[in-house]
Amino acid sequence: MRGLALGLMLFAGVASAAPETSKRPVARAVAEPTGGEAAAVLAPAPGSMAFAATVPEQATSLRPSLRPKAIIERAMARRAERRRGQVCGDPDLQGDEVGFVPGRIGGCGIQEAVRIRSVSGVTLSQSALMDCTTAKALKQWTEKGAKPALRGTGGGLVGFRVAAHYACRTRNNQPGARISEHGKGRAIDISGFQLRDGTNLTVLNDWNSRHRRAMRQMHKAACGPFGTVLGPNSDRFHRDHFHFDTARHRGGAYCR
Repeated sequence: MRGLALGLMLFAGVASAAPETSKRPVARAVAEPTGGEAAAVLAPAPGSMAFAATVPEQATSLRPSLRPKAIIERAMARRAERRRGQVCGDPDLQGDEVGFVPGRIGGCGIQEAVRIRSVSGVTLSQSALMDCTTAKALKQWTEKGAKPALRGTGGGLVGFRVAAHYACRTRNNQPGARISEHGKGRAIDISGFQLRDGTNLTVLNDWNSRHRRAMRQMHKAACGPFGTVLGPNSDRFHRDHFHFDTARHRGGAYCR
């Protein structure tokens, strides 16, 4: 009992000595920053939500505005027109499907002929009759040979001067010679090139002119897309034009 009484007395003494207020720390007075110091203190840290909130919004959207309906309709109409005028399943080959073309002599004729008006945007001076294999070779040469060779000249290539296409005849019109590839719809002769600024280059006059580099580049580029390539250095029959045909030779393309 004595021990219990002693414990109660000690507890009462501790309780009576408890402070009336909390011992929380008091904030220290800090000198208020001025000038640049204030800006540094008040500036939010990059990457924080506060920083993002201070970035002004864009006055206008970065998303491109929609094209006017009239422009879209014109583009769609041009695309539809190209599809209507395509041959050989290629919009870059514009012309007409002709079908079977009979020959007046044995060995001539075309099974599935097309009449080409333009190739990859380059207009032919006269519509040329040929098969699709030859038309596709002409496109390949136009895009990878003729256009690059004349890219920096007169604003670029816009037209071909066609000297010959389908004709049921012998080679070089010589009696007793074999049937020409022209007679099979596999050949085209090109004698000149029209440029965007109105300049006309010809194989006859410009093979050795200041444009000779472009002429030789075009001649060389045709060797591959075509199986036979003949020009001014081949023989007297080709002094004024390039002859291209898609005949295939055992030893590879024949280019002179």
